[in-house]
Amino acid sequence: MRLHPESENCLEESNEWPLSRGRAPGREAFYQRVGKRILDVSCAIAGLVLLAPFFLIVAILLKLTSSRPVLFRQPRVGRKGRIFLLVKFCSMYGGGETGPLITVASDPRITFVGAILRRFKMDELPQLWNVLNGEMSLVGPRPEVERYVAGYTHQQRRILEVRPGITDPAAIAYRHEEKLLSRHPDPEKFYRTIVLPHKLSLNLEYIENISLRRDVSLILKTFRSIIS
Repeated sequence: MRLHPESENCLEESNEWPLSRGRAPGREAFYQRVGKRILDVSCAIAGLVLLAPFFLIVAILLKLTSSRPVLFRQPRVGRKGRIFLLVKFCSMYGGGETGPLITVASDPRITFVGAILRRFKMDELPQLWNVLNGEMSLVGPRPEVERYVAGYTHQQRRILEVRPGITDPAAIAYRHEEKLLSRHPDPEKFYRTIVLPHKLSLNLEYIENISLRRDVSLILKTFRSIIS
């Protein structure tokens, strides 16, 4: 698939993705079966405990500036096609429940506090609870809504073999996605026909080559992309 030129320009250059495919070696297979979940649970517990004061501050700010609930929950498609409620800090008026599914830069639905949270991806932090609950992983394909998953090809549905994640290779590559979408007259169509297929191709590559080293690398790259 030929990627749209503007979408190509938004990507971060990377040579980290291995080209080899096939059955994972013993060490990687153990990580995928056991180690990945141990890492998820350990980091989720530590993150929820250490970030508790920050969560409280954000909750107070959101309640002072909006009449909406502090947390926004949205059904997403998880591992093996199971539906779960993804949790975020509520960053929009109406909680994002009205209007298009796609959010673009300068979306009038975004609140002042929400804009700050979204700029640094802090609205995603409550998903540590989804990780602890076994619905998500720290690293894995970002979960989509049922409407988009319904259009996946048989090959693309392989994404559903693993737990969805808070970050993934596509999230890093499309770190400026909202700005990219805002330049198109029909952002949802552009997302559905150009951006989403490319994200899925990146994540199909990821699930073929899951390892501790790569997951740690993606987590570190995520932090760097947020503060850069």
